[in-house]
Amino acid sequence: MTLCTPARTTNRPRVQRPHSPPEPPRRFRIAGADLSASVAVFLIALPLSLGIALATGAPLQSGLVAAAVGGLVAGRFGGSPLQVSGPAAGLTVVTAELIQLYGWRTTCAITVLAGLVQLGLSALRVARSALAVSPAIVHGMLAGIGVTIALAQLHIVLGSTPQSSAVDNVLGLPAQLAHIHPAALGISALTVAVLLCWPRLPGRAGKLVRKVPAALVAVIGATAVAAFAGLAVPRVDLPSWSSHALPGLPEGPALGIMAGVLTITLVTSVQSLLSAVAVDKLVAARPDGGRGVPRSALDRELAGQGAANVVSGALGGLPVAGVAVRSVANVSAGAVSRASTMLHGLWIVLAALLLVPVLDLIPLPALAALVMVVGIQMVSITHIRTVTRHREVVVYAVTLSGVVLFGILEGVALGIGVAIAVALHRLARTRITREERDGRQLLHVRGQLTFLAVPRLSRALHQLPHGSDVVVELDGSFMDHAAYETLSDWTAGHLAHGGTVETTGPSGTRIAEPTPSVAAAHTCCRPWTPWHNHQCGEQPDERPDEAVETPRTTGLKLASGIGKFQRNTAPLVRDELARLAREGQTPSQLFLTCADSRLVTSMITSSGPGDLFTVRNVGNLVPLPGEESGDDSVAAAIEYAVEVLRVESITVCGHSGCGAMQALLNAGPDDPPTPLRRWLRHGRPSLERMVSRRHAWARISGRLPADAVEQLCLTNVVQQLEHLRAYEPVARRLAEGTLSLHGVYFHVGEAQAYLLSGTDEVHSYDDVFTQVMPTEPLEAARAS
Repeated sequence: MTLCTPARTTNRPRVQRPHSPPEPPRRFRIAGADLSASVAVFLIALPLSLGIALATGAPLQSGLVAAAVGGLVAGRFGGSPLQVSGPAAGLTVVTAELIQLYGWRTTCAITVLAGLVQLGLSALRVARSALAVSPAIVHGMLAGIGVTIALAQLHIVLGSTPQSSAVDNVLGLPAQLAHIHPAALGISALTVAVLLCWPRLPGRAGKLVRKVPAALVAVIGATAVAAFAGLAVPRVDLPSWSSHALPGLPEGPALGIMAGVLTITLVTSVQSLLSAVAVDKLVAARPDGGRGVPRSALDRELAGQGAANVVSGALGGLPVAGVAVRSVANVSAGAVSRASTMLHGLWIVLAALLLVPVLDLIPLPALAALVMVVGIQMVSITHIRTVTRHREVVVYAVTLSGVVLFGILEGVALGIGVAIAVALHRLARTRITREERDGRQLLHVRGQLTFLAVPRLSRALHQLPHGSDVVVELDGSFMDHAAYETLSDWTAGHLAHGGTVETTGPSGTRIAEPTPSVAAAHTCCRPWTPWHNHQCGEQPDERPDEAVETPRTTGLKLASGIGKFQRNTAPLVRDELARLAREGQTPSQLFLTCADSRLVTSMITSSGPGDLFTVRNVGNLVPLPGEESGDDSVAAAIEYAVEVLRVESITVCGHSGCGAMQALLNAGPDDPPTPLRRWLRHGRPSLERMVSRRHAWARISGRLPADAVEQLCLTNVVQQLEHLRAYEPVARRLAEGTLSLHGVYFHVGEAQAYLLSGTDEVHSYDDVFTQVMPTEPLEAARAS
């Protein structure tokens, strides 16, 4: 095989192809799973949208507008492909209050303003900040909204109209029970019965019919009974679209309008982002691990919700947010892309235009009963158990009560205040006990040691007898400077009086306090970092003219390093290595990287003994099967790792400034066949891939590589991943879904790792290496 390379040069890159070839036009295709999932979501969203509009007191058409916009706009521009957006039950209370205070047209304008605020927050990239809110506050807020919804809809179920607040609804309930409307109650009871019994139908037939959403069956059944029995109950009345109310200029006090915008922004944003995170977990729990479905981009999702609220408000629709019920249905139905969400919005549009006579037959008590059940389900027993287990039930209860009694913003503010108070109480709560055991004084400190606990700590320490043997057991995770100084000063004084002090952690392991000489020797590093350029504990050479290392001095340095390991590191890892010696190695991944001395695998992967099965060679090359010419070391390592060790992933890691890639670029046809040249022939496919017009150049974090060497380093990672797929054990495990491949590029000078996006299909589209952010796990850096 002839290798076609440009002429050798040392002053400029020899390959100049600044732009990738144009991509072929993509055809718009809809997967069958997306089509069926869109129908399932549509059948759930249609009655819920009408019911939520009824609960808010808004025009019923506004619920359909919000559902359509949520599907088409948020589905297209949002960052969570499988999340379904639309009118949410969590927005019912605040929307109803805004309509009562300012009217429908001003409420639409407030929705538009809230959407603009969401777009601004997305531009500031603060989406992840919403996840910092305590789950107890979020669950308490949703539970309070659910209670308020259920109390309001209960009046419609009984045949009357709800009051303006949850307190008034409770106070007016006795009078309402004395004047029940039998027809409305009967239709509502039928709806609730179907909603509760439909998911529990037994047998094979029950499993088959349960595929039809319970909400749809309940509303259809109630509509049919009301129509055939001729019951006199109020029904849906969709006016002509020509008279549909659009937003107007906000009218009302500026502070009230701003509070409304802030409330809608808060509720829609937090609910949508939490729902997106939940959707990611559901997708990852699929049998295929969610392959092909990218993780949610939260800032983009916030922007999509903002755009949807702007459009929905402008068209006279309800506020839009990510809805958990519809999103769960979408994932469970097998959706694989955002096409299912968008199609569900299209079906809503067609229904709103073509099915108006059918929708006008739906009894309002049936919709009220449907929304009431949804509100009750928002008070989740699972959430209550979770907050109880984490000792945050007070935060949950205060938030719920505040939302019901005062409103959403007030309830959330109360919840935040209580959460801060609970955190401060836990931080300041420190228990200090003393006992005598086997002639030694044991001082047990439970909790965090802050300056607030210093007086009690000092009093307990000075009550210990002089000259005694003392064990101080610290059962906490934090100690501030004031507590540290108190403990250190007392320790020094106690040692001076002839006593002994041993400080232990919560498991009884000793915490050694270094002596001044040892501390001075390790001011620049710790025992885990004896790198080549670290002169930890060593004095700089004062005779630079004798600084040239000889084999003897190099050997002494090696012996010195081994001695430091035995002295400093071995005591820390001895137990773990003893366990590995007993149980054998069970690494999670095969890590194939270059032999370059600057590439410290344990450092860049934060791994320890037993974590990685590592293979290093010149150029991180994976020869194709059968081409190693007698040296099967790489193939043997791959077979052993995949078949015997059963690793879960294989990572190929290249790096910047790779000498092997430089040598490959500079290789000429007349170079002598040295062992290095013979080995580097396995890298020729990477060079051919780089100069080929059939492949787009790999990119690094949105930019082209700096030079030809970096381009070849990146391309080589992609090419070696393709070589891995040619190994029969690897191909079989990939087909089973029990093995994954990853590509990593480490820039030595920047100390920055980049992860190859889309390694499952490295040959089908542009290869992009995405920067791994310090605050995210490695797998979270994959680009969508």
